[in-house]
Amino acid sequence: MKKFILALFAAALITPALSAQVYVKGYVTKNGTYVAPHYRSSPNTTTLDNYSTRGNVNPYTGQVGTRDPYPSTTYTPATTNRPVTTYTPPSAYTPPCYFNCPR
Repeated sequence: MKKFILALFAAALITPALSAQVYVKGYVTKNGTYVAPHYRSSPNTTTLDNYSTRGNVNPYTGQVGTRDPYPSTTYTPATTNRPVTTYTPPSAYTPPCYFNCPR
């Protein structure tokens, strides 16, 4: 019984490590470049655990990650074919008058 519990515990520890990677088959890109088969980290909502992120090491190649885990979040609006319109204020601004206004 102890061996069974120990084996179950070991399997529970190993399973997440095995599911943290995905095998990618080789493929040809649109421009004709061949990409060899490789492993990558499983897709998720964070970039902190990617092999190429700074602080991580690819276990298959030994290559150290260099990408910034916190890239800038500068907003870049999508380009459109709409004409650009700019606001031009009136040349002379007259503030509203509430008391003793000239008529």
